[in-house]
Amino acid sequence: MKIVVTGSKGTLGAQIVKNLKEIDNNEILELDFSLGNDLTNENEVKEFFVNNHADALINCFVLNDHIHEQRKNFSFLNYPLENFSRTLKVNVTALFSVCREFIKNNHKGNIINFSSIYGYRSPRPSFYPNSNKDPAYGPSKAAVTNLTKYLAAHAPNFNINCIVPGGVENNQPESFKKKYCQDLPIPRLMNRNEIFGIVKFLLSEEASYCTGSEFFIDGGWNAR
Repeated sequence: MKIVVTGSKGTLGAQIVKNLKEIDNNEILELDFSLGNDLTNENEVKEFFVNNHADALINCFVLNDHIHEQRKNFSFLNYPLENFSRTLKVNVTALFSVCREFIKNNHKGNIINFSSIYGYRSPRPSFYPNSNKDPAYGPSKAAVTNLTKYLAAHAPNFNINCIVPGGVENNQPESFKKKYCQDLPIPRLMNRNEIFGIVKFLLSEEASYCTGSEFFIDGGWNAR
């Protein structure tokens, strides 16, 4: 199977690429900002998909603010609008562009997008003391879910689904982990290799009747 993975060097993207390469007969085409790819450039996206037909597209690229001890303090009240627009441009507009060009240049296939639990509920302020989580991140991820449904309804020859991961272990401060995991049914962050089971399923024939759906892989966050 030939599979395009965008955001292939990110936290989840790199793990997914690693797992896919362990399966015989998979050919992986990687796109990532660190590899010199700019998915906000429509002409670049068009050229790539015209020249690279594939069986599946996995979209892991994202603009997100990460949690660390020296995290810059800011409030949504003084958050620059150009930053908000930039997040939407990467997480929503570029995603639409990439999905559209894949659909235009293939007769059928699988698309897997990644949303977030923050596309369904606001980040808790107590998780981010003295600061706010990027106010554009949640709205952008909510849009990913709706875009996935729209594309599934309008591209019936394709299976297009959305994975909704919870928090992923990525060297966050212990204070953050403790707050995040409190009352979580599975009281820990996800190990990045735990995402591949659902990816493998959605790429398989066993998922041939799945499209326009959301799959929560969040340790029970959505059940609380």
